[in-house]
Amino acid sequence: MAELFDKIAQIFVNFKWFNLIEIFAYFILICFSFIVLKSNKAKSVIIYFCVFGLISAIVLIAIKMNKPEFNGAYYFIGLLLLFVVSIVVLFATEIKRAIWNRRTTMSMHGDSGKFNNDASQSIEEIIKAVQNMSKNDVGAIIILSNGNLPNGVLESGVYLDADISSELIESIFFPKTALHDGAMILYKNKIQSAGCFLPLAQEINLSKELGSRHRAGIGLTETVNVTAIIVSEETGIISIAKGGKIIRYVDTNTLRETLKQFYWQDLID
Repeated sequence: MAELFDKIAQIFVNFKWFNLIEIFAYFILICFSFIVLKSNKAKSVIIYFCVFGLISAIVLIAIKMNKPEFNGAYYFIGLLLLFVVSIVVLFATEIKRAIWNRRTTMSMHGDSGKFNNDASQSIEEIIKAVQNMSKNDVGAIIILSNGNLPNGVLESGVYLDADISSELIESIFFPKTALHDGAMILYKNKIQSAGCFLPLAQEINLSKELGSRHRAGIGLTETVNVTAIIVSEETGIISIAKGGKIIRYVDTNTLRETLKQFYWQDLID
């Protein structure tokens, strides 16, 4: 047993202070990558990576114990770097949003004048439409898309590519119209599609007060990084769903901040 510990200790004999800094830097990158993966519902990737990393470490330690001249540390660091690069490539947009999120939030409060006219107008038109539908108990579900929706969702509705206006939004969701039961997809300053069908939430413990629109909004945000604005047909209550969670009784200020954040993120993409 003593010999085993001596061999393990030998691995770290040649470590210098810059090696520790290098490992710490990789540790920070990996933790940040895990945060991005978790926020994008990619927990299975985290599990696979942990298992892969553990097996790799065991194999490299075993090789090092039998061949002291083998520098396994660099091979292991190479594997970590490969993983981090893969995450950056696959989740480039999400990582960029995570990095700029705090700066974006501060900018929204400190310099709202940077919004272009189209974004500001779209925000006010959406708020006006949502408020009117809430007052009149008109059900609606509006998806704020980052251009990352599955094609199946977009193709389930009617492609519009129309300018955002409160009149058009309200007319689409007016009861008994052809598209009122589906979801409206907003992308940049356009109504991309309407009448789209969404997957329902898999969560079984949702409140019975939540109807199909709320479950559809929650269901989509469970798997895709988008935001859903929902108006209840029964009560007129405005809700916001994001990341599989829902906030109910949303007031105008919260709605405006949500829309500002959406358009600020669009500006930095």
